[in-house]
This record gives sequence, C-alpha cells and structure tokens, in this order.
Amino acid sequence: MSSELITALYADENGEIFDAPGIAAVGRLGDEIRPLTVDELIPLPETADLMYLPDRKAMGIGPDGEVMCLTGRAVSAILPAGYTRTLLPAFALEEEASRLPLYGYTAVCLYKDELYAAAIYTDENYKWDPSHYNTKNLRKLVNKVQRDLPGNPLVKHLANCSLEWHCCTAENLFYRRWECGIPTSPVCNANCFGCISLQPAECCPSPQSRIRFRPSAEEIAQLGIYHLETAPEAIISFGQGCEGEPSLAADNISEGIKLIRSKTKKGQININTNAGYTQGIKQIVDAGLDTMRISIISALPESYDAYYRGKYQLEDVKNSIRYALEKGLYISLNMLYFPGFNDREEELAGWKEFLRELPVQMIQVRNLNIDPDAFLDIMPEQKGKMAGTRSFLEALHKEFPELVIGSFSHYVEK
Repeated sequence: MSSELITALYADENGEIFDAPGIAAVGRLGDEIRPLTVDELIPLPETADLMYLPDRKAMGIGPDGEVMCLTGRAVSAILPAGYTRTLLPAFALEEEASRLPLYGYTAVCLYKDELYAAAIYTDENYKWDPSHYNTKNLRKLVNKVQRDLPGNPLVKHLANCSLEWHCCTAENLFYRRWECGIPTSPVCNANCFGCISLQPAECCPSPQSRIRFRPSAEEIAQLGIYHLETAPEAIISFGQGCEGEPSLAADNISEGIKLIRSKTKKGQININTNAGYTQGIKQIVDAGLDTMRISIISALPESYDAYYRGKYQLEDVKNSIRYALEKGLYISLNMLYFPGFNDREEELAGWKEFLRELPVQMIQVRNLNIDPDAFLDIMPEQKGKMAGTRSFLEALHKEFPELVIGSFSHYVEK
C-alpha cells in the first residue's frame, strides 16, 4: 500500500499495536467521526505514550469509503505537556464497557511509515521535558533536602509525590530549580468530574493521593524561603494535583507569604486555584501574591457548573479575577480543553465576552484528562457548530492579539 495513506491503527488482545493496511484512519471531534487529514497531524512526539483502549473497537474507513469497525482495540496517544490534541481517537463501545482512566486521549495513526498524532504544539517546554525528571540521582537529592529541612512534613509529602507519583513540581524542590509546588489544602469547594486527586468509588481511579494534613504558616515559609533563595527562575505554587482548593487554607498561606517576603524578595509566588472562594483569594493576594492561574473549562455558567459542581458560582470566579487584576497580578487561565466542546460556537462566543470583561494576560491550554463519552454525557448539548482546535485558538488570538496562548506557567520578570 502507498505510504501516503493515513492508516488506522489497532491493538490485539495482548496490547500489541499494528497498522491496518488499506484502512484510512479516523478521529473524533466531540461525537463526530471524521477522517484524519495531513494538515492536522504532527509526528508523534518522542516522549508521547501509546495505549490501547479496553472495551472499545478501533475504527477506520474501508476501500469503499465507509466507516467500519476493526477487529482490534482502539489505540490512543497520550501527549507530553506543551502539545494540544485536535482530535480524539474514534472507537465503538462494546457492551458494558468500563470507564477509561484519567488521560488525555488523542487520535493517532501511521503516515509515511511513521507514527503521527492529531495535535498542535502550543508551548516551548524544555523545563517540563521528561528527560529532566526521574533521574538516577533523585533519591539522593531527596535525602539531602530532608537533611536540610528536618521535621518539615511538606518535605516528606513532596518526597512521596516525587518518588511514588513522579510529580514534576514536587521533584523541582529536590532538583533546586524552577517551579516548586507547596500543597496546603486537604479539602475543596468543588466536586470536579475529572478531579485528579479524589474520585468517588464508582468513578475512575485518581492518579495520585491527596494531602491529608494542613501545613502551618511556618512550615510553608520554611520551604518557600529555601526554594526561592537559591533556585533559578524560582516559583513556589500553591494548588497542586495532590490537594483540594488552596484558597480554603488562606489563613496559613497568607501568613506564610508574609513570612517569606520578610526574608526574601526573590522569585515568584503563584497560586493555582478555582478562584471560587473570593474572600480567601483576596486575603492571599493582599499578602503578596505575584501570579494566579485559574482552572476553568467554560465561560458559560451552565457548562461551568456541569463540570465543577462547586459550592460557588462562575460569577465568584470572575470577582476573584477582577480583584487580582486590579491589584496588578499576572493572571493565567488554565483552560481545560476537549476537542468538540471548547470550540463550539456558543463556547467561543462566551470566551470572547469573558475576555473583553476580564483582560487576563494568558491562557494555558491543557488537554482535559477524561473518558470522552463520560464527559459529553454530563455536559450541555451542543447548540452551534464546532470550529476545530486551530480555528478556535486563531479566533481568540485575532480578537485578543495581546493575549498569550500557551501551555505552561511562565516566569514573570518583576
């Protein structure tokens, strides 16, 4: 067969992956199955993973031009950070299919005898390149920080996050560089459908465990000073994947920030938050916060509520952003992205209105880790057309040319 054909992949019962000669590859935008085209493909990144999808048959387009099911399992790429998927893998559900774990499933194919994925490159990511993490000397570095900061429970917690869960922001504490996470809150004011640290038993397993204690202001400050004083382009961030909502720990965080800034003016203090608890956000901002990244999936209340299921409203989030902008903070939106949802006409219109009202400096586009069918089942029905990922991002850039669109928190020079 010609190597110019964009060929479908499938996996056998042992998980081995094969191409399907003569069968054209398809992807999925929302619920819509469509053929993969060259203009939406990139070579599969070296650090991407491939996995097969249990209880789901692979699909493709046969020689007669009709979409068909293949005998093997569907195959997906899992992209490294910095890449945004444009299409989901297409598959046919088998009876009583189990729910998929929390990964960002991406359409993948064979083209010109190489693996390609339906994705775009959205941000330079050398700091988050997997080759910089999980090195052979990591345990030795963990031991050194434990000796430097004996008795601080955050060090013990982050050591486990590094060695057990391979969390990059946790590891950066021990590598003494860049962005270091400081988890603070075991509780949350949202019940996100795709929470990565706490899920009900009937849902998918969480990929990591949540912090079980509340660090004191002194423990927060000790760790923060240790990192900010010496690390290059140092950032400390509250609000990690292993915790709930950090603004619910506003008393300890704000006092910790004041203690840090009484000792050092170096580096950047950031919070990753849902921003729904405005009183706590104001308290933390006033203590000396530099930057804020807000997790958000939609600018429309109906869509927002369907995913976050929080004890607050989207209007509370907007009030928090408004206050932070007035105080001169650098604000990023951590846009949880799902092809066929965020790029709907009604969602794009909502984003434009949101950004006119609240001119944040950056959007970080992040692939939403979720079972595609489970996600669409809980979200409002589509009303308008789907623009596609490229067109969606281009429309935002055209209307808001000063808006930075990327994937990572950037070090902000003061």
